[in-house]
Amino acid sequence: MHVEGDRDVCVGAGMCVLTAPDVFDQDDDGIVKVLHEQPDAGEEDVVRQAATLCPSGAVKLLS
Repeated sequence: MHVEGDRDVCVGAGMCVLTAPDVFDQDDDGIVKVLHEQPDAGEEDVVRQAATLCPSGAVKLLS
């Protein structure tokens, strides 16, 4: 799995950070930062959930 955060689309809701804090963070403006573009296999379920919960669709999952 490869994950990206579209900083142009992010609205700073923070759902990704709340759901998968080891993979996502927010900068000082609240915009998504991806900490691990290739999360461990054990993190994939929470990363998928973070993508589902993202209200702006900024979290992108690529296989």
